[in-house]
Amino acid sequence: MAKLTAKVDKPFLLTIIALTVLGFFIFSSASLGVLTRSEDQFKAIALNQFLFGLCAGAVAMFVTAITPYKFWKKISLGAFIFSVILAILVFVPGIGWRHGGATRWIAIGSFNFQPAEILKMGYIIYLAALLSKYKDKIHTFKYGIVPFCILTGIVGVLLVLQPDNDTFFMTAMAGLAMLFVSGARLRHIAILFLIGLLSAGLIFATRPYVRERVMTFLHPDKNALTSGYQIQQSLIAIGSGGILGKGFGQSTQKFGFLPEPIGDSIYAVASEEFGFLGSVIIIVLFLYFTVRGLKIAATAQDEFGRLLVIGIIILIIAGSFFNIAAMLAIMPLSGTPLLFISHGGTALFLTLAEVGIILNISKRKNSRTSKAE
Repeated sequence: MAKLTAKVDKPFLLTIIALTVLGFFIFSSASLGVLTRSEDQFKAIALNQFLFGLCAGAVAMFVTAITPYKFWKKISLGAFIFSVILAILVFVPGIGWRHGGATRWIAIGSFNFQPAEILKMGYIIYLAALLSKYKDKIHTFKYGIVPFCILTGIVGVLLVLQPDNDTFFMTAMAGLAMLFVSGARLRHIAILFLIGLLSAGLIFATRPYVRERVMTFLHPDKNALTSGYQIQQSLIAIGSGGILGKGFGQSTQKFGFLPEPIGDSIYAVASEEFGFLGSVIIIVLFLYFTVRGLKIAATAQDEFGRLLVIGIIILIIAGSFFNIAAMLAIMPLSGTPLLFISHGGTALFLTLAEVGIILNISKRKNSRTSKAE
């Protein structure tokens, strides 16, 4: 362990540990709501989160932290192809598992996972490799906007068909940020942004549940007992927490009132138990995680490392703040998890593996930027 922490960005590592430990305690409390409904379901969820998400995730973080990050550049194309194949398998009968009107999981016996989480990372790694390879030509249409549109289009088709629009939106955001940082022309970025708006409009027009989410966000009181129920219960939980909260384990909303108390609504549970102070601490930790991550990107040894850090940071922070914003009713419900905290063994495992890559990149600073510090 000493070798791991000798050169990595220690404030970033401590922030990861703080988010993971805090997330484990919040999840443990929120999962008591599941225990009251089904002891077997509680055991299955707890084991998946602890063994696969936390324990295996910690091992994955250690492995990726000691693996030279340039290894990911060497296997970037293979990693992307593999992630695409996995995403396609969700549509194969007998392999893909359908739940809640969506086909997003691959089921192997009693174990299931979301290939979309792997697809996001495969996309980020390959895009970082591609943009760094053509860094001197990124300003051109051929080497900038065309490869980006092809890769993002492949990911978009696979995710929208599941459907998993929120994941696609976050992935595209991360990709667009990487393209911008790599030196693409603002005119090209503007074109892509316009394409994104048109795509969002098309999804809004063709997907009734998306329209319902937006209308519920605009008029939550009109659907308080139906589509607006989750946000109403979330606001009740957050408001009842007061300044200091009811105390660890004392949330009442997680017992049959909040839909998905261990998933989408876990921030509301945390706010009820730890109050305004605790909810602000969670946001501050995520903000510091972002700032420190971007600092690592700024001092990265090469373009690939810099873009990889930016892509991972945007992926993690976008999903987390979309979740928080939805629970606070300042944007429509997204269905995205609060990373490090929400239920999802696959998401936690891959998140820890991803931040391990950033830790490895932090060990190898650009000589000029490191001297400037």
